[in-house]
Amino acid sequence: MTKLSVNVNKIATLRNSRGGNAPDLLKVASDIQRFGGEGITIHPRPDERHIKYQDAYDLKPVVHTEYNIEGNPIPKFTDLVLAVKPTQVTLVPDEEHAITSNAGWDTKKHAGFLKEVISEFKRNDIRTSVFVDPVKDMIEGACEIGADRIELYTEAFAQGYSRGDMDAIKPYALCAQLGIDLGLGVNAGHDLSLENIKFFKDNVPELLEVSIGHALISESLYLGLENVINMYLHKLK
Repeated sequence: MTKLSVNVNKIATLRNSRGGNAPDLLKVASDIQRFGGEGITIHPRPDERHIKYQDAYDLKPVVHTEYNIEGNPIPKFTDLVLAVKPTQVTLVPDEEHAITSNAGWDTKKHAGFLKEVISEFKRNDIRTSVFVDPVKDMIEGACEIGADRIELYTEAFAQGYSRGDMDAIKPYALCAQLGIDLGLGVNAGHDLSLENIKFFKDNVPELLEVSIGHALISESLYLGLENVINMYLHKLK
């Protein structure tokens, strides 16, 4: 079964909006795992507008499933990951003030930089994943720089699926298979939801993990967090 890692950024956004500790990020992360979630993802950004850097440390003893920290490997982020030592680090080429992730890495253009960063994480026994568009050259580049996994950036699929374009899955299926052939593990994330997750999972081979935050938390406002997590788990079987 594909693992469900829940991104808790939106919980931190809600907490920060009042300046207190409600909702309690650590309790929510603990409850997500109790409800069946198989991982916790955070994406700290330099302005700490949702996840604060201290949250990454505070979550470490709470997360007993997969702990995934994603972000742009600027020095502050790299130091954080090396100190916390999560299960996985996912490298994302965010611009500093980007609202959300909006592109994958050019693994050819940035090969030297990424290879150096990945080598440092792997020396510290941290699994590395690289956020990429479903483009053949980018998958091959991820292999060449020594990544353990790729995370396929799924916004284009989600937009196509919402328009009824079932062919939007094709580049993802092809790139996932290429990654597998090259020895890479395959993750996916961005705009995946209860509406499209089963179709995506059924058509992408050997999908190891999906990271879902915004849609899952939004759906939980109507359906409840425990219920929504189990709905995802059912669709991912």
